[in-house]
Amino acid sequence: MSSSKNGPSRPAPPPPNGAGPKAPNSYSRFIPREELSSFAAWNPEALNGAETADKGVQRPAPPEPPQPSHAEELAEATRVARNAGYQDGYRDGLVALEGFKQSYATQVTAQIAAVTQSYMAQLEGLQQQMARALAVSATHLARQMVRSEIEQRPELVVTVAQEAVDTLLLSARHITLRVNPEDAALVAQGTAEVLAARGARIVSDAAVSRGGCLVESDIGVIDASVESRWRRAAASIGCDEAWIEAPAPEGTEDTTA
Repeated sequence: MSSSKNGPSRPAPPPPNGAGPKAPNSYSRFIPREELSSFAAWNPEALNGAETADKGVQRPAPPEPPQPSHAEELAEATRVARNAGYQDGYRDGLVALEGFKQSYATQVTAQIAAVTQSYMAQLEGLQQQMARALAVSATHLARQMVRSEIEQRPELVVTVAQEAVDTLLLSARHITLRVNPEDAALVAQGTAEVLAARGARIVSDAAVSRGGCLVESDIGVIDASVESRWRRAAASIGCDEAWIEAPAPEGTEDTTA
């Protein structure tokens, strides 16, 4: 070429007024069709509220959910069955526990009632034994006191004889006053006027204990002996202790005299 012959070539000057090819835009790129999720051709009627024509629009099919494997299905069924079994077992356990509590409470209540009844019966028996023992001790003490009083104050038999004679009806006849020989003199002296007024007589009788007397008449007998009066006094406190104690068994010592 002629230009190569005349010397080295020069670069072409830029086109005037910015004419020529434009530099590529950094924000513009080609979007493949595969990356478009949905698109539709613009229709002027869409501005009026009309439905946009979607003819020719291609939309990707929704992804199908992954199907669980047989092992996962078995594990889920096992979990559901385990939870159901736990709930059923827990409910049945609560019912059984409540039934046991009621049964146990009933059993304990019955046992406590039986123990209480037995305790009350034993306590009542013990109280009766204690009351009897106390009554016996009281009668033993009283018997000793009466005996001592008779020995120290033998004149008390005079009052006993007078009261016994006064107990007879005025219509009584053939009155006999029986006293112990050791009391005869005291009674004769202390009841002389009473015996004379009733026409009674005194008879010494060793069978009559000292301190007591018997009044006999045609209408009955007044037993004012010590044994009789003691028996009535002991019976008033629920005791049947006799005035004359039974002999103690051989080999034992009597300490209640």
